[in-house]
Amino acid sequence: MKKLKQFYWKYLHNAVVISIVLAFALNLFIESLARHSLASGFGFFLQSPQVFLYNVLIIFATMSLALVIKRRVFLYVVFSLLWMTLGITNGVILANRMTPFTTKDFTVLEDGLSIVTNYLSTGEIILACVGVAVGIVLILLLFKFAPKKKMKINYKRNVALLMAIGLGLFGATDLAIKTKVVDTFFGNLAYAYRDYGVPYCFINTWLNTGIGQPAGYSQNAVLSIFDKGELGDEPYAAPVTKDDGKKHANVIFLQMESFIDPTLVKNITYSKDPIPNFRALEKNYSSGYLTVPVVGAGTANTEFEMLTGMSVKFFGPGEYPYKSILTEETSESIPYDLKSLGYATHAIHNHRAVFYGRNEVFANLGFDSFTSVEYMNHVVRTPKNWAKDSVLTGQIMDALEATDQEDFIYTCSVQGHGKYPTEQVIKDPEITVTGAPTEELRWQYEYYANQIHEMDQFIGQLTDRLSKYDEDVVLVIYGDHLPVLEMTEEDMKTGSLFETQYVVWSNFDMKKQDKPMYSYQLGADVLNRLGIHVGVLNKYHQNHQDSRTYKRDLEMLEYDMLYGKRYIFDGKNPYERVDMKMGIKPITIKEVVQIGNKFYLKGENFTEYSKISLDGEILKTIFLGSSILGLQEEVDPDAVSRMKVSQVEKNNDEILSTTE
Repeated sequence: MKKLKQFYWKYLHNAVVISIVLAFALNLFIESLARHSLASGFGFFLQSPQVFLYNVLIIFATMSLALVIKRRVFLYVVFSLLWMTLGITNGVILANRMTPFTTKDFTVLEDGLSIVTNYLSTGEIILACVGVAVGIVLILLLFKFAPKKKMKINYKRNVALLMAIGLGLFGATDLAIKTKVVDTFFGNLAYAYRDYGVPYCFINTWLNTGIGQPAGYSQNAVLSIFDKGELGDEPYAAPVTKDDGKKHANVIFLQMESFIDPTLVKNITYSKDPIPNFRALEKNYSSGYLTVPVVGAGTANTEFEMLTGMSVKFFGPGEYPYKSILTEETSESIPYDLKSLGYATHAIHNHRAVFYGRNEVFANLGFDSFTSVEYMNHVVRTPKNWAKDSVLTGQIMDALEATDQEDFIYTCSVQGHGKYPTEQVIKDPEITVTGAPTEELRWQYEYYANQIHEMDQFIGQLTDRLSKYDEDVVLVIYGDHLPVLEMTEEDMKTGSLFETQYVVWSNFDMKKQDKPMYSYQLGADVLNRLGIHVGVLNKYHQNHQDSRTYKRDLEMLEYDMLYGKRYIFDGKNPYERVDMKMGIKPITIKEVVQIGNKFYLKGENFTEYSKISLDGEILKTIFLGSSILGLQEEVDPDAVSRMKVSQVEKNNDEILSTTE
């Protein structure tokens, strides 16, 4: 121990040298985990030494704080652990999805924790918790017992050196951007992390948020995007707020979780076609490839593009508008646009209402009602505990029949969600994989194909029901992103990881038109075919896709609407937050029955998420059926008349709604 201390004080007291060595080693560790191979980490250094060393410089700058700290060993260990945690977290996430770890993931941390059991076993969760606890204890012990620098620190010199390192990093960053060693725009987040390094990209997702003000932004620049008279009598848009009195078709968007044609993946073969219903629809109705903004995860961003007509590519890398601007602001959307024509607007999702904050965000997108899994009965679950999509048919029909108005219904499915098991889970599957590169991939694709097959059967059941409906209906079916399966562009027959498929089905005659589209264009295209031309972005996509400045002007419109001075709306936000109702069918209490010393509430439309509440406090409740709940604790008989029924989110006991 004495010799070790002597070695330390003799050779390892130079903070700059130690910081450089640690920074290099840590970056190698981080990049190796990102590539799941130490050899690939070294390969990154050899193939892109400038990028690698620039990321080393970033880590070195943080380690250089040791210049002005006496507890240097403590700082080295803590900062090393933080960087290693970044590397480990990114590596684990890339093993479970196809997009890397970003600072925006912290905004959906609660959502991620709520589904962690779908990805990790109980043993793995316990091990992770123990590891965190042990780490905290070790850090506290280290702080107490780690050696301090004995020599006096020359703060004047070291602060100057620290500032020089900071300025050096700033200059190196500017040079790296100007010489295209790194970039500030990430068209593909996964590729950016691969090409520009994890530390740089991770920090970029922190510093780069929202939509930056475009060059040349001004009132004239915004209003000149549209032709004279295109927006109406005024040069700016004045959203319609009155029913036009015309008869319109009901419009349903059906966003299918991880839904693609499994036969598009090379080297995987099946015992029979997993998606016969969808394939028949592709043959007989308008269809094509749909370019979505995410791969393997990020459902909410495809949803955002479909509902608003905006592209998330103009936001910060890895950003979820649902977790940033839309928590504060309303936004033009298809629901708001169709409400102006007299439509009722509904959202349906067979998963938790609070996931991605939908129970708050949907009100800012113009939805009158939102039915989440907490308001559904007879929910069947997959072996990985995701709700099956068959429950959605009844929910969609209920929404159609709930009003006398035309309806816009956005439905988001969840059955096809990963993580997909690497061992056999489904006994006697309807679809078997007859060829796959590895045994693990065989079981993953077999599980996935069977979930997709059941989702395809749901599509068949839904179109059958809608074909008999006595009003005109347009159903837009599309996949939100590719599944979390081991694949690259070379594995896809399309050559892309960002292309899913769509079909526009209707129960009345519509001319078949096949063409590729972006997810932010599809809604406007469908409305155009229905003769609906309300909304700024709908008009923009319908009339200006051939413009040379199409994407540049789209970015300017998005900035102006969400972050700018709203020149397009004459300086005002015309969209008011909707007083959104949770659930379509009203949950009601008809009577309270006392049997012995037990109380029972009889009513309608209870679900397993229904809880008896008293003055806002949730009481112990047993669900006995859709018409009866049992109280499992004692209450003052005088308080019985004040008991209500609340729909409660199961993971955090958040109350979503309560009976009047």
